[in-house]
Amino acid sequence: MSVSSSRRGQIEPFHAMDVLAGANRLIAQGIDVISMAVGQPSDPAPAAVRRAAAEALERGRIGYTDALGLMSLREAIARHYSEHYGVEVSAARIAVTTGSSAAFNLAFLAMFDAGDRVAIAAPGYPAYRNIMMALGIEVVEIELDGAPHLNAAHLRTAHAHKPLKGVLFASPANPTGAVIPETELAALVAAARELGITVISDEIYHRLAYSAPDTTALAYGDEVTVINSFSKYYCMTGWRIGWMVLPQELVRPVERIAQSLYISAPELSQIAALEAFSATAELEAVKARYAQNRELLMRRLPELGFPLAAPMDGAFYAFCDVSRHTNDSMEFAGRMLTQAHVAATPGKDFDPLQGHRYIRFSYAGSNSDMTEALARLERWLK
Repeated sequence: MSVSSSRRGQIEPFHAMDVLAGANRLIAQGIDVISMAVGQPSDPAPAAVRRAAAEALERGRIGYTDALGLMSLREAIARHYSEHYGVEVSAARIAVTTGSSAAFNLAFLAMFDAGDRVAIAAPGYPAYRNIMMALGIEVVEIELDGAPHLNAAHLRTAHAHKPLKGVLFASPANPTGAVIPETELAALVAAARELGITVISDEIYHRLAYSAPDTTALAYGDEVTVINSFSKYYCMTGWRIGWMVLPQELVRPVERIAQSLYISAPELSQIAALEAFSATAELEAVKARYAQNRELLMRRLPELGFPLAAPMDGAFYAFCDVSRHTNDSMEFAGRMLTQAHVAATPGKDFDPLQGHRYIRFSYAGSNSDMTEALARLERWLK
């Protein structure tokens, strides 16, 4: 008897993870690979976070929490919005999730039905597209055509063609690092409100902007859903801990779905994450290193024939046009890995239409790794 996969099992792979797997296979063979493929900080979680986890383990029992998370953590997140953004958010509107990935699942399930049309930017984070396609949601990819980020005009044009139920955008963005300026973010949220389009703002790269202060979409309306995570700025990727700020009417629907899908986010990670907000000095030192890496890549990548496709205003990514070297970024990334021993993510992950021309480099590693990676690329290209 043969086994066949469902339509949901036919979604595209997350190519960044496939590249990482290939890099790990080479590393297992003793080959020194520098990975610039995955958006993962090379630093561990802050010392206070790790101490809190160790103390919790020493105390013993780690179990389930409420599906929405520990109230102490939800209150800490609410304080963060007041202190960092000057925006008051009730802890009752916050859901702690098993990473931002679970938050996207919960948002899509609570907000949209199969067949609903939801817009995202292209290039954009591939998991948006893949999760929604698996759920039967119609993904509307808006090609930015040289614009650095999604804007109100893009949204109005797409909605006029055929009405949208939702829009999801990120600032700073993955893969480009582009930041939506404050005035344009306000206009984008206002346009969505006027058109009756549900807004999800991905803010997981907040606190990693280099040229302007963070602005949360919550500043422009309580009807916005914001998703964030402890993975990026807080260096807690493997702890799988994130959060959502929800409109009040969505809190209970999200809670009900979370109860069945996840029960709760890991209690150990929740206890540890409480300390992340007090580790700013340590984390700003990490960010300062990213800033040094950013300056290096902004200068050297264009010199190597990799012009930047968007300004590197935030996150820790450089999204580069590689059409001077190839018309197939998948094949090019494969050769770069096996021959130069530098791992990067092909643009097909982020843009199925134009991605063959682009590659994303992550600069979340050490200064020495970035310098060596660029030297390897220069030797390889010669």
